[in-house]
Amino acid sequence: MDRIPILRMGPFLLVTIQVDLYDRLALTLESDLVQMVNKTGARGVLIDISAVEIVDSFMGRIIGNIASMSKILDAETVVVGMQPAVAITLIELGLPLKGVYTALNVERGMQLLRTMIDLDEDQDEDEEIDE
Repeated sequence: MDRIPILRMGPFLLVTIQVDLYDRLALTLESDLVQMVNKTGARGVLIDISAVEIVDSFMGRIIGNIASMSKILDAETVVVGMQPAVAITLIELGLPLKGVYTALNVERGMQLLRTMIDLDEDQDEDEEIDE
């Protein structure tokens, strides 16, 4: 069975989708990614979809599910490299992808994740001081 590689980069997991995702592969990615977040304690997930030219409602839901499940496991999700046609399709399908942050490219996505984690850590420190 095909699998999409998931790379660990410090506190983040990086997934680069280089192939068209058929339903079974998308479900496998969803399961593998959520398991890796849990196993590694990753604080962020970066999904690079720059090679993806078309999406359907199922793929949009999978991305949303990954973000929701990762959030429950205390990890933020950033999708990078979205083609304009993909963005248009997601909106036309009525899939706003709540909980999914976006960035133009991998570099900006990593910066966004670092900023989000720093904010989380600052809030945790503030809560500890208040107690």
